[in-house]
Amino acid sequence: MTESCNRPDAVALPPGWSLIHVPSLGSTNAEARALAGQGAPEGTVVWADVQTAGRGRQDREWKSGGENLLFSVIVRPDCGLAESGQLSFMSAVALAEAVEILEPSVRLVCKWPNDLLGANGKLCGILLEGCGLKNGKPGAVIVGIGVNMTWRPEGETLYPASSLAQEGATLSREAVLEAFLGRFAAWIRCWKTEGFEPLREAWLDRARGLGGPVTVRLPNETVHGIFETLDEDGALVLSGQPEGTRLIRAGDVFFG
Repeated sequence: MTESCNRPDAVALPPGWSLIHVPSLGSTNAEARALAGQGAPEGTVVWADVQTAGRGRQDREWKSGGENLLFSVIVRPDCGLAESGQLSFMSAVALAEAVEILEPSVRLVCKWPNDLLGANGKLCGILLEGCGLKNGKPGAVIVGIGVNMTWRPEGETLYPASSLAQEGATLSREAVLEAFLGRFAAWIRCWKTEGFEPLREAWLDRARGLGGPVTVRLPNETVHGIFETLDEDGALVLSGQPEGTRLIRAGDVFFG
């Protein structure tokens, strides 16, 4: 069972939001999904010091250690499941902005579709999970985020790993969480009133590899081309294909 945050004054929340903090949890996404099923409102945040069964995209293990930041947010978007995937772009932009607010000398860049990179590698993973699907719309989307604060996985990983500390940002988890939630809440309001375009432009301003060659590993093939842009829904537009351009909606991107 969860318990209320035992540091209520440590993290200032956006108006109407709530924070649940636990020392250890199997998965913050699983806990947030259960809470969403019980009617928890948008802006409910589940934060665990330790996560014992964290997952990333394609059910990959999300490794964590030290004092890293592991949390999930319940969002209740009034849109289809595909459109709700834009929350991954929102999460990456909001976290990059949050870190720059706290440590202006550190600039993070966005990697399609849902990663955040520093100069030394990947330091954040984002996992979206829809629940309560009805008439093509999710009743809630769980936005799970893992940030390497001081610890990063060693050895074999799909991408080189980094941490905020390695990037030169020695910050507390509370400070990063507070700054992120403030920016994330602002972007949710913008997204719900103005649509994807402002968020798309903000993400492209930070996009790694834009205009250059990329390799995209798909389930049944690997394709090479130029990362031209994002389309109006968030798909990667890959040029240099036999058909001219190709829209990539899911895959692992490598640069060079």
